[in-house]
Amino acid sequence: MTFGKTHDIAELTTELIGKQVVLGGWIEDIRKLGKMTFITLRDVSGISQIIVKGELNDNLGEINRQSVVSIKGIVQETKARDFAFEVKAEEIEVLAKAIHPLPVDPIGRVESNIDTRLNHRALDMRNQKTASIFKLRHHVLQSLRKTFVEKKFIEITTPKIIGSASEGGADLFSLDYFGEKAYLAQSPQLYKEQMTIGLERVFEISNFYRAENSHTGRHLTEFTSIDIEAAFMDYTDVMDILESVIIEVYKFVSENCKKEQEAIEHTIEVPTAPFERITYKQCIEELKQAGEKVEFGEDLLDSHLRIIGKNHPGFFFLMDWPMKLKPFYIREKDEDATLSRSFDLQFGYLELSSGGTRLHDSELLKARLKEQGLDPAQFTDHLKTFDWGMPPHSGWGLGLDRLMTILVGIDNVREVVLYPRDPDRLRP
Repeated sequence: MTFGKTHDIAELTTELIGKQVVLGGWIEDIRKLGKMTFITLRDVSGISQIIVKGELNDNLGEINRQSVVSIKGIVQETKARDFAFEVKAEEIEVLAKAIHPLPVDPIGRVESNIDTRLNHRALDMRNQKTASIFKLRHHVLQSLRKTFVEKKFIEITTPKIIGSASEGGADLFSLDYFGEKAYLAQSPQLYKEQMTIGLERVFEISNFYRAENSHTGRHLTEFTSIDIEAAFMDYTDVMDILESVIIEVYKFVSENCKKEQEAIEHTIEVPTAPFERITYKQCIEELKQAGEKVEFGEDLLDSHLRIIGKNHPGFFFLMDWPMKLKPFYIREKDEDATLSRSFDLQFGYLELSSGGTRLHDSELLKARLKEQGLDPAQFTDHLKTFDWGMPPHSGWGLGLDRLMTILVGIDNVREVVLYPRDPDRLRP
């Protein structure tokens, strides 16, 4: 028998009753009851009951759960509560045997800890809760791209192997590049700014790298970032875009992913817009009222953000940070040069995104680099593009993995990444 499928399980309908189909998938359960065997067959689209009778049942032999099979049979009505139809098997071919016992129980009858599941990640994808998280991630990416295209953004892909630190940070992985020192990119920042010269509005969804030795449920050394940069926009304009992107993601998955929400036992509710916008100065005042010893100009600690997050549940923008806390490329406010045209998007205490208006004057950029102890000579390739007519521009970067944890209602970012990389995990 050929193992080519004629239908996915989800495609079985009343019109197919009495007709022959070939299904392919894995055996989730198998029950032998005298002269009959009931097989629960699953594929990526759904689940079906298979009835095995007569000679085929007599010659069935031993088939382990999770083995991959091809089944030819006739679609028929069923009395089973959990199935709309069943298939009476005519031929069964075992395409790949599964060992017994398996290192992870995909049905979830025996629970495994997160590290055991990650060590056997491919098998973990047969767990419907896990699979649903990654189906949701797929739909989130679909929604993001759709919204960006509608807003006239052009998708780009920037280098991940770079010759100098793109943001002047210390948390970079270095490598030997044919005798020259190179780094893994921690963001597309400088490249996406340069692209506004000709493309005006650009976005990138890609993996980036940060050599940060953090051991928390929200940090990764390899993470997926959603980045935009837009010419002729101020930071408040790109904040509006970020808000609309988040709202559209929630709308899309809440309407189109009902089965996945059932599987993860979490209802996705669209957040209320507009998101609240509070200033850094307001945060300092709130922290002082809460009894915290913090002064204007100090960075906000995790403990501070937890207090602010309780005061402002859900999504909110934290804007107008002090200039000295922001990267060299961020522009100051015209009315107060000590403050920046910048923002973070928070969900409670969790930072999801950071962005702002960029400097587009090369002389000001050189001065800012020196102020922050960076050598302008290391940024020559970037600075020269500003002499070619750099438009004013703004942008942001959004952590997809962190957004996914909020969307699906879990607090460990490793649950929403296929093969996460952190200081303790390099394999599989």
